[in-house]
Amino acid sequence: MAKTEAGGGGSASPWSLYDRLIEGVPEDVAVRDYCLGTCWSYVEADCGMGVSFTTTGGARRRGAEDLRGRSLREVAALSRSWCFEEASLGVAALNAWYSRRALLDPLGCIYDAAREVPDGTVRKMDAFEMLRPEITAAGDASVVVVGHFPHVERIEEYARLTVLERRCSQDNDVPDPACEYVVPSADYVFMTGVTLINKTAPRLLALARDAKVVMVGPSVVMSPVLFDEGIDLLAGSVVADPEKAAFAVRNGAGQFFGEALQMAALPGVRG
Repeated sequence: MAKTEAGGGGSASPWSLYDRLIEGVPEDVAVRDYCLGTCWSYVEADCGMGVSFTTTGGARRRGAEDLRGRSLREVAALSRSWCFEEASLGVAALNAWYSRRALLDPLGCIYDAAREVPDGTVRKMDAFEMLRPEITAAGDASVVVVGHFPHVERIEEYARLTVLERRCSQDNDVPDPACEYVVPSADYVFMTGVTLINKTAPRLLALARDAKVVMVGPSVVMSPVLFDEGIDLLAGSVVADPEKAAFAVRNGAGQFFGEALQMAALPGVRG
């Protein structure tokens, strides 16, 4: 995969990433249920369920019409919305189509067990630990993480770490406008999938064209389209148990990251 000057991998317009993802969703798949939860959201369609992080802010929500029965592609188009609550549902709709084993298995996606692990235990599919040997071997690598993930401080054990955060709260955090200064010189960039919701992904990918880029988290749309934009590894999830996922989203309780979601990793191919 050759990263070019326009965008992370060649897009002339930042909207082309969203348009390609939306266009890949069939028009004849209907939405059956959805929930804009306090922390997480889901969209359930005829093809399956997708989730995303509920992101607040942006433009005011224009309406709250019932989306049940609508085309999944129509709901996926909300990913373009500047109202981040609407965009959260849009990305969940994209995941309802793309983040499914039926599509991912033929692409060589690998999965972690859908089970709970003790607090502090590192899952084998943890994207940061998966890249740890490679980053360590690089020696004195610069790592930029967009979003303050749990236990991200472990990266300090083997690389120089900078965390971009909207609300800085830890020693390594810098405000997200610092991306213009720190991302271009990074060797590795880990991006939260929320960047698809808040529309920062296209610019971050353009800045990270010389880095190895990993997109991380349940909001990641597990589509090869993102490889064309300069991403090298998608570290997201698939819904393993829709009933448990819906319960966890609606009630803010339950085993969301264990039994409901199954961590997944899909590596890209460089040209």
